Amino acid sequence: MDVRSENSGGQVVRWDKVSGQVIQRSRLHVWFIRVCSSIVVWTCLVQIVAVGELWHPKLLSSFSNRMNDPGRLSVQDEKTISSLPPLPPSRNYKSNGFLRVSCNGGLNQMRAAICDMVTVARLLNLTLVVPELDKTSFWADPSDFEDIFDVGHFINSLRNEIRIVKRLPKRFNRKYGFQPLIMPPVSWSTEKYYLEQILPLFSEHKVIHFNRTDTRLANNGIPLDLQRLRCRVNFQALKFTPRIEALGDKLVHILRKKGPFVALHLRYEMDMLAFSGCTHGCTNEEAEELKRMRYAFPWWREKEIVSEERRSQGLCPLTPEEVALVLRAMDFDENTQIYIASGEIYGGQKRLAALRTTFPHIVKKETLLDREELKQFQNHSSQMAALDFMVSVASNIFVPSYDGNMAKLVKGHRRYLGFKRTIRLDRKRVVELIDLHQNGTLSWGEFSGAIKMAHEKRRGQPDDRRIIGEKPKEEDYFYANPQECFCNATSCGKDI
Repeated sequence: MDVRSENSGGQVVRWDKVSGQVIQRSRLHVWFIRVCSSIVVWTCLVQIVAVGELWHPKLLSSFSNRMNDPGRLSVQDEKTISSLPPLPPSRNYKSNGFLRVSCNGGLNQMRAAICDMVTVARLLNLTLVVPELDKTSFWADPSDFEDIFDVGHFINSLRNEIRIVKRLPKRFNRKYGFQPLIMPPVSWSTEKYYLEQILPLFSEHKVIHFNRTDTRLANNGIPLDLQRLRCRVNFQALKFTPRIEALGDKLVHILRKKGPFVALHLRYEMDMLAFSGCTHGCTNEEAEELKRMRYAFPWWREKEIVSEERRSQGLCPLTPEEVALVLRAMDFDENTQIYIASGEIYGGQKRLAALRTTFPHIVKKETLLDREELKQFQNHSSQMAALDFMVSVASNIFVPSYDGNMAKLVKGHRRYLGFKRTIRLDRKRVVELIDLHQNGTLSWGEFSGAIKMAHEKRRGQPDDRRIIGEKPKEEDYFYANPQECFCNATSCGKDI
């Protein structure tokens, strides 16, 4: 037993009966020990809170609220706790290694890639590292995965399929001399390729880094359970962050208060026009600017493009003027509320003049929200695209002017939600009819009738995915029509 006292010099004196010695400590010494102890305790507490936040943020929030008012559980807390779905049990398997992936492209191309990479990790019994997002593409968005998607939900909701970690263990760090195998998997690959070509590599390389992930899994010929896993990741595991969801929900609420609305994905943006070489309706100066931009980016391989030839093949996004004609021909009236889901339109307000004259109730997120609300998303194109994605999925009618990645994924979501009306414009037929109308060959009535007839079966009805075995790039994209997830395993059009 120790006996303590304080001497006149401000020192703490302790008598150690075991050793029979007097131990003296200054107040500064004692204070230093107490401060260090406090730091250790608070560090542990912060770690516990962080782990708890990852496990279930809402539950932890409820706990901290109750700490402020002990003995009282609010109605909202009761609802939160009762509504929390039980976490699925973790799948127990021997991991064959770590899969690190760097996604490339815009938000929706990366979204599809994440679904594919989860599926590959499940097939090969791998541990997936939270995917890295593209920061070097045309959009130069610095966002990380957790800036766009709810990373805790992503990890937990898939725990009965694969293990997902936020980062590689330290022993696989480059600064310790470890070198992973870096490679792009072959595009449109089947189960056989990954099992026979990729899996054996993990016996030599414990970490493989896929540095490209776009369309690396085939649309068809994949086992049904893996196809449905792709859907589960897309429709359930990839939730946007609460911050994005709250603002997206606000946009939808504002629009619905004014009545039904059309979401128009008007892909008439500078990068799209430069990449596709489509300059119909542009001035000579604009066409030259787009050409210079195409040459400035080495990964856009095709440089010399004949715009009118491409347009006649249906490979160009429709111009705002063409969209105005088509919507009017389909009997959308001037009172139609149209939300433009896109970035900055090339040519600005001047280029939107014809569309706005025909449909005065045109809005964008920039006109519906305060500048301060959008300030946090500025220079983060993927986060802005996430807002447009949410509005497009929720809209009464979705009309894309080009069949890009966003159009395809939104179409797939709307099918999953009950085949919500989506007008898939037949651009090749549309430009042919527009030219015939504008040169006087077709009257307005004939033009309108022909447009309606061309799109009778292109309004989001159930149908089977078109398969072209040797040309996967030309067949229907899995994420635009993931029929295995809501239809009969072998057919969609015949059984709905």
